[in-house]
Amino acid sequence: MLHVFAVLAAALLFGTTGTARALGPDGASALSVGVARSVVGGTALAVLAFGLAAAHRRRAPHGPRPAPSWRPLTLMAVTGVALSLYQPLFFLGTQTNGVAVSTVIALGSAPVLAGILEWILSRRVPSPLWMAATALAAIGVVLLGLGGGGGTGGVDALGLAAAVGAGACFAVIANAQRRLLDAGWEAFTVVGAMGVGSALVCAAVIPFVDLSWALTPPGIAMALWLGLATIAVAYALFTWGLQGLTAATAATLTLAEPLTATVLGVTALGETLSPLAVAGLAVLAVGLATLAWGSRRPRDPRPYAVEA
Repeated sequence: MLHVFAVLAAALLFGTTGTARALGPDGASALSVGVARSVVGGTALAVLAFGLAAAHRRRAPHGPRPAPSWRPLTLMAVTGVALSLYQPLFFLGTQTNGVAVSTVIALGSAPVLAGILEWILSRRVPSPLWMAATALAAIGVVLLGLGGGGGTGGVDALGLAAAVGAGACFAVIANAQRRLLDAGWEAFTVVGAMGVGSALVCAAVIPFVDLSWALTPPGIAMALWLGLATIAVAYALFTWGLQGLTAATAATLTLAEPLTATVLGVTALGETLSPLAVAGLAVLAVGLATLAWGSRRPRDPRPYAVEA
């Protein structure tokens, strides 16, 4: 039960990301917010995750320890770069199309794109159930794109592309982490490496972005919440929780993330959804639930440590 609460708590923290950005300083660009979140969160995540990985090795000193080589190190680097790219893409989507719609599009496209990428890499034909669920999710995203917010007549095309791009980043992370776990790498080591990579990539961008907003009290509060709560704490909880859950349970629990983002977008930010957008949300939710139900058998090894 504790594993369930850990994953659920992580999903709720993930779901606050867009609202925290929307309530932050108005002058902060999507790129600068993403850079600040990755530097703060990636650094804290690395410290926390590597500490937990070391504790795990002390408890199981004779467990398997894969030797570092160019392939796993490359995959770890890829996860860091992908997480770095996710940040500005996600915030650009929420900035242009609102938290509710953009979060659902990003998170709804992620498992679909992850499955497609796995299909391409492994050459394994997906099941009919997966194809049906993917079709539903795609229809839901299209309806959201056509409906958008109430009175808008649709969503901004650039914002829509950014949200789908953010979903694609997580698809890359999911597949890379899956291969690392399949090779025997410890989950917290994998997540810690992602944090290091993301922090390093975004630290290199600091001289080229305006972070003056981060010196104000609201900016400091936003950067700390986005970095510490929605990356370091959330990923640590999520990774630990996955150790005791099947893929189906984890996938179902992470549906709390887009639900949280949608509720906060409507209640805290006053966003409105057109009837067509509401229909798109419903169809997308059915598609995601079908994906979760389709993965009802336990996976070996454990589910990968990445957002929905």
